[in-house]
Amino acid sequence: MNKAITDGLLLMPPAFANGLDVWSSQDGTPGSSTYNGATNAAFVPSDQDFGGCLELVKTENTQKLRYMGETPILPGCYLRVTARVKAITGNLPTVRIAARAGRAGGSEVTGLVTTGPGVALTSYGEIVEVSAIVGTGDRNGVDMVWGTEPIYGHFGLDLTGNNGGVVRIDDIIIEDITSAFLRSMMDWVDVRDFGAVGNGSTNDLAAFEAADAAANGRDILVPAGTYRIAGNLTLENRTRFEGTLVMNANERLVLRRDFKFHDYCDAFGNDEVLAFKKAYQALLNFSDHESLDLGGRRIEVDAPIDMQAAVNNQTTYEVRRVIRNGQFNVVASSNWDTDTVTSAASYSANNPKKLTNVANVANIPVGSLVQGNGVGREVYVRDKNVGAGEITLSQELYGAPLNQTYTFKRFKFVLDFSGFTKISKFTITDVEIQCNGRSSGILLAPAGETFHLKDSFITKPMDRALTSHGNGCQDLQIDRCHFVSNEQSTLATQRVSQVFNVNANDAKIRSNRFQRFGHTMFLHGNGHVIVGNHLFQGDGSTDGPRVGGIIFTEPNLKTIITGNYIDNCFIEMSNEHDAKPEFSNEFSFGGLTITGNIFTANDVAPWFSWIVIKPYGPGHFIQGLSVTGNTFKALNGAIDRIEEVDTSFADLDYTRVRNVVFSGNTFNGIAQAAINPVTLEFDQVTNASTWTLNVADYLPFGGNARTVESVVAEGNIKNAAGQNIYHFPAVFTNAGTENNLVQLRWPEACNGTVVVTARVDKPV
Repeated sequence: MNKAITDGLLLMPPAFANGLDVWSSQDGTPGSSTYNGATNAAFVPSDQDFGGCLELVKTENTQKLRYMGETPILPGCYLRVTARVKAITGNLPTVRIAARAGRAGGSEVTGLVTTGPGVALTSYGEIVEVSAIVGTGDRNGVDMVWGTEPIYGHFGLDLTGNNGGVVRIDDIIIEDITSAFLRSMMDWVDVRDFGAVGNGSTNDLAAFEAADAAANGRDILVPAGTYRIAGNLTLENRTRFEGTLVMNANERLVLRRDFKFHDYCDAFGNDEVLAFKKAYQALLNFSDHESLDLGGRRIEVDAPIDMQAAVNNQTTYEVRRVIRNGQFNVVASSNWDTDTVTSAASYSANNPKKLTNVANVANIPVGSLVQGNGVGREVYVRDKNVGAGEITLSQELYGAPLNQTYTFKRFKFVLDFSGFTKISKFTITDVEIQCNGRSSGILLAPAGETFHLKDSFITKPMDRALTSHGNGCQDLQIDRCHFVSNEQSTLATQRVSQVFNVNANDAKIRSNRFQRFGHTMFLHGNGHVIVGNHLFQGDGSTDGPRVGGIIFTEPNLKTIITGNYIDNCFIEMSNEHDAKPEFSNEFSFGGLTITGNIFTANDVAPWFSWIVIKPYGPGHFIQGLSVTGNTFKALNGAIDRIEEVDTSFADLDYTRVRNVVFSGNTFNGIAQAAINPVTLEFDQVTNASTWTLNVADYLPFGGNARTVESVVAEGNIKNAAGQNIYHFPAVFTNAGTENNLVQLRWPEACNGTVVVTARVDKPV
């Protein structure tokens, strides 16, 4: 504040020469008695020291003199009231500046200091100056601290002590001395000047709001102290925090002018987690800022951050918001320990996403991983109904019995969005979550679209990097992120950590790096795009088994896998999230394009394959699978094939395979290439009317020889007499006991060479 605030305001009382009718002998309020015509008061026009002055005889124990005008008291202003007095005759009194504080409407504000220090008159004719400073803030040198409730004062003085003395009083002076406390060029306002106390208990909300209103572009200074803010506070101007704030969890602080995380840290005493919660709370409750920049700050986290509880008043949020540029570092604490509950429940394939008759359902946390017989991987508790004893599952169970005991494991996540009903358009970018083998990373909301994680690291998660327990993964986007497991030296088959799962459609997974997890991704739904990633899951074992990296749990995918580096793990297509896994008039395995990828394996068992189909029920087949332009390379030992069917539960129906393409691939260290359609040259050396051609080794997944596209003679076909024959053979597919041979039947025994193009499928 500075003197400009009071420019144009009338502060100085009128001189006594103008009349005594505005000078009260009481409290200065309208209607009170004045000294005009009083027997104990007179105007002296020519005092040798004062010129014109008031001569007053003390007749009351406290003889009051108050100017009846309302001198304004503005927030941040400091006024000095000064009077010069001398004793003439009689008893010598004590003199002090005094006042009455008034609020809007004219009533008195009580409970305030309304008098200045007293000065005793000790001799006659000696001029004594008394003064006092009144203002809104509790500053050194302020005699009367009034806060912001009074808006004016009736100022004057008191004479105390023995009666009977005569004094003369020079004209009273009231002047703005705000600049004595705040230099006129100061670029900030102090909340104390507007009544803030900073004792940790008094509600300073109104003082902060008043300071903000007066700042007008200047900074707000919050000096040392603890300021209780009981209510939501929005500050329009930049704020400097030397002191700290105390607020309830549901009370919001919005720093509108300069929304920066370090300011929230300053505001809450460098409690970084509390500062993050308050800043995030403001992010979702104010429209001026679309992102929270952590300023590169490292936040030490000793417990999961419940993102919905931090906001409190929001359960659904679908406006773009971003958290960027910082690090969460997990520190050791029992708060990260996994909660494990076992409970008996019933299951029916006719109600495939429900567990019913669930014992102890109230103690099963939402977001828990579900384990039990017939339960596929990455099945979670999406919701629960305690009253009905029911649990809603994120996925169906492929083979659960009618009744069994299930295990529910609730991992602890650094950023836990599960308390929301729905979150959409949320982005985390340039953030590292250092789980340090103690926690998991991010748990999504149960519903929402386009959650976007980009240019970030999730390092050493104990169980999961990112988990969806519902459909909050719809159109999930993960771009240019690094995921590093906490199980680097653990054998691949013994690792338990996984990167992420998807229960919905349209995930975009692009240009990420996934290092040595148990599994990298589980993808349900379809419409996924997996481009430019590097995932490697090898270990130091020789001829060791490997596990799936990219695992699809819905058979028909409408998905592309392009330009990835897939190292020591495989792509698996399954239908383990199907309560009725046998084929029943739905789309079967396919809709997948695998093109332009690099496949590598080191020191793996020869039966390892990079592309695996695992049907959980009979009757399924392949319909639409394209594997083109890839490079397959095995090091330190060859492998048998690049593709296989895992028949742990069922085999494929090879009589229904259609629209399969394996072409343009490069095979190194692979005993048998898979090609479809395959074109092979066959020599029939002995004369025979039936030629049996073995195309089986080349047909993907050991399927049937279902189609012959062409038969071309290379050179002459000759009969037993050595004569050229010009007949065309009859072609028979699905020959042999395993239906994987092709037969050519000629009208007579003959020999020669043919080039045959055969297929494992029907093209349409």
